[in-house]
Amino acid sequence: MDGGTEPGLRFALLGPVRAWQGENLLSAGSPQQRALLAALLLRGGRTATADELIYALWGHEPPESALAALRTYAFRLRKTLGAGALASVSGGYALRTAPGSLDTAVAERQAVEAEKARASGDPARARELLCAALDLWDGEPLAGLPGPYAEMQRTRLTEWRLTLLEARLELDLELGGHGEAVSELTALSAEHPLRERLRALLMLALYRSGRQAEALGVFADTRRLLAEELGVDPCAELTELHQRILEADPELAAPSSPGDTANTIAPIRPAQLPAAVTDFTGRTAFVSELVQELATADSGVMALSAVAGIGGVGKTTLAVHVAHAARTTFPDGQLYVDLQGQGARPTEPETVLASFLRALGTPDSAIPDGLEDRAALYRSILDGRRVLALLDNAHDAAQVRPLLPGTPGSAALITSRVRMVDLEGAHLVDLDVMSPEEALQLFTKIVGTERVMAERQAALDVVAACGFLPLAIRIAASRLSTRRTWTVSVLARKLSDERRRLDELKAGDLAVKATFELGYGHLATEQARAFRLLALPDGPDISLNAAAAVLDMDPYDAESLLETLVDISLLESAAPARYRYHDLLRLYARDCAERDETAEAREAALSRVLDFYLASTECVYALENPGEPVLEHLATPARHGLVFTEQSEALDWLFAEAAGVLSAVRQTAAHGCAGPLRHAIDLLFASQDLMESGVHLRSYEQAVRAVIETADDCGEPLVAGRAHLLLGRIRSWSSSHFEEADLAAQRALLLGLTAEDPLTCSYAPNLRGLIAKDRRRYEEAEAYYQQALESFRDHNNLTGMASTLSNLSRVHVEVGNHDAAVATAEEAMALYYELRTGGYRLGMGLYVLAIALTASDRFDEALGCLNKALPIFREARQQLWEGVTLYRMAVVHVAAGRHRQAAAHAEQALGLVNRTTGHWRTADVLTVLGRALHGIGQADRARACWHDALNIHKSLGTEGADEVLQLLDDRPSSSVAV
Repeated sequence: MDGGTEPGLRFALLGPVRAWQGENLLSAGSPQQRALLAALLLRGGRTATADELIYALWGHEPPESALAALRTYAFRLRKTLGAGALASVSGGYALRTAPGSLDTAVAERQAVEAEKARASGDPARARELLCAALDLWDGEPLAGLPGPYAEMQRTRLTEWRLTLLEARLELDLELGGHGEAVSELTALSAEHPLRERLRALLMLALYRSGRQAEALGVFADTRRLLAEELGVDPCAELTELHQRILEADPELAAPSSPGDTANTIAPIRPAQLPAAVTDFTGRTAFVSELVQELATADSGVMALSAVAGIGGVGKTTLAVHVAHAARTTFPDGQLYVDLQGQGARPTEPETVLASFLRALGTPDSAIPDGLEDRAALYRSILDGRRVLALLDNAHDAAQVRPLLPGTPGSAALITSRVRMVDLEGAHLVDLDVMSPEEALQLFTKIVGTERVMAERQAALDVVAACGFLPLAIRIAASRLSTRRTWTVSVLARKLSDERRRLDELKAGDLAVKATFELGYGHLATEQARAFRLLALPDGPDISLNAAAAVLDMDPYDAESLLETLVDISLLESAAPARYRYHDLLRLYARDCAERDETAEAREAALSRVLDFYLASTECVYALENPGEPVLEHLATPARHGLVFTEQSEALDWLFAEAAGVLSAVRQTAAHGCAGPLRHAIDLLFASQDLMESGVHLRSYEQAVRAVIETADDCGEPLVAGRAHLLLGRIRSWSSSHFEEADLAAQRALLLGLTAEDPLTCSYAPNLRGLIAKDRRRYEEAEAYYQQALESFRDHNNLTGMASTLSNLSRVHVEVGNHDAAVATAEEAMALYYELRTGGYRLGMGLYVLAIALTASDRFDEALGCLNKALPIFREARQQLWEGVTLYRMAVVHVAAGRHRQAAAHAEQALGLVNRTTGHWRTADVLTVLGRALHGIGQADRARACWHDALNIHKSLGTEGADEVLQLLDDRPSSSVAV
């Protein structure tokens, strides 16, 4: 007997039985021959007798020629696999395989390693191993094989996969992935309705996702099903979990025991503190006082300290140093945020909480909307943990309060220019300037002992001229240290010039200005101009290309210039090719611009960056909407912008520059009639992707309203009309404020007619049609759409016609004219294809055609359209439409009676829609989710969804409440709303 193996052989049983030699797929022969191969592989190299193999292939009634057939199959396998693979042993056979060559063996090894990793406290590694094992399945194991042995093994392998899947889902919940797990668990529990462990995991996932009513509904469904099918009650584990959910057991949401690997989310210990300053000097009494105060968190109370002082006094430097010194008191981590308190727009606490929750291990899908809910979850996660939150550069106490841990053992350390006397329980520290000795020590550490000791009196003169302000000292010393030809006396003489210094070195902000003047006064002409002008645009930072536009320079030359400002700490490099000011430096730089630049020069700089954004955004719009004549009616920028050739590149730029684009619009509007309002509104018109994605909706609406206010005051009907048009769009589909939206659309149309603006005159009737359709006024809607179509035809706007035809198709659906709906939607698609329109617009056409096909019971065709639309919306960054498309898929599956698939799609839609538009569309998704759940036998959970949907409709006064009430009355309508 040959006991060797054939090199390069691999086998798969977790799906169709297959064999490979290297990368070449081998022919495994007839079903009986593949059954023989599987029986031998599952023996793990052990010998199988002829009788055992005959039974495996044919059972208790083999044919008379069974033995001869067995030998024939064995001969063919040996020929296929190689002589060394299949051995004849005492009338039987054995198949030798190399380690790692059989998928079942690989999966077994990975499952064992996963158990070890989980037992050793590494759930992430355990999950990774289980995912790898589950990935080996390729459909039904031993697919298509005959014989009782294959059937028995198929059942075993299927059950084993389900067990591994349950273990992986447990780890998903342990690692905080409850939001993502709901959809999968919903489908699995429908497929295996009597498997109580899946039901328990689903209940826990729903509860952790804030859906307590649905979790309780799952238990009620399970109890009823078990009683009807088996005549038994739920197991003890499920019953206990139900009771804990009723009691809102805090351990279910945030387990605190590190050893409880079955239910605990693995703690993440954030370490976000900025690097401590290596040359930190003095402040001994303050350091000791603050470290001792933070240590009181050890005694079971929340420590809270607030450091206040003028800009540049070293609040942040001190706080970071103290935080590092106190790290051992807070072993569960340290959080840090710059609250931008002195900026034009201080950071919203809601945004900070989202960042903190992510740092603490909360997945995006589990982060709730709204300040109060986020703050509550933040405090819950910190309960029982010892974490330090360093809240730097706070605006006021109101900004800080939601960010306080609020539980014993944790602490907050705050810096602010405002003394927070209204922050209850805070230990207040007023930080003053350095003592002369400390100031000299800091100066010496930066410049070097040898240079300072040689001119000690001159060094004392320098720090005195800086007012002993740490930031001023640091800037002065840094300048000197990088200029080896200067002496300390040279620097002292420069600072002694009262024309540059004495008027500025005073208490308060003037001291900060004096410090910055030291750096500004030494700048070359081009550097000083850049420093002044670059501070003028609003926004948290600015890209290199936008900065080049402000300065009217080539980007290459601009980068070289800006990097010199970074080198002397007058500018920060926020990221490659992005720049920002420290908030006080920005204020100082703007003062310099007011003083040293003419009003015309300042306005020209802001106009250049506005035109840069407009030109670049128009290029993005052109790529997204090829052939659309809208661009012909937008303002022509006075300068070139970026040119994009790929849609993904263009969208990357637009979404990266969103803050700058919208800030430029708001700033232009704030300048009143003197600002180039036409360019501002057209920039908004060309950047509608920012609105439609839902991600930047709030900022976009603020910009639109700012333009409306100014345009109305200035008597600019074209600008005001376009702005009212955009406002109507926002208010209609984002928040269901239909009355306000219609008023805006009416106003837009009147202004458009006054200004003879083809854009507003065409798009306003289209918008009024959308609003009328959503208010179920279908005759009005059709009339408005016909008006819009006529206007679009007059202006040869084929894309507008296609969009309006799609909208008209929706009306036909609503009034039951399904054939016309399909025909109209197909007419729209023909126009899109004629124009070679891709991206978002084509996706919308496919989306509407799918709705019409659904209404005509052409479900497979509808799904085909939606499956094409979904990746289009994803690529276009349209999270709203990605979510709504998934919702429509759920609608189709419900209408086709495929409720398990419907539930999975509705679960995915719920998170996306919640994240972008909020309650109105959330109610629709909850309604169809309830229908899907009802269809798979989870009636109580379905009712929980419908109750939530009804509450949303009632709170917003939106349509749809009647449908939900009918569902709750157990009289579901015969069709699904489309």
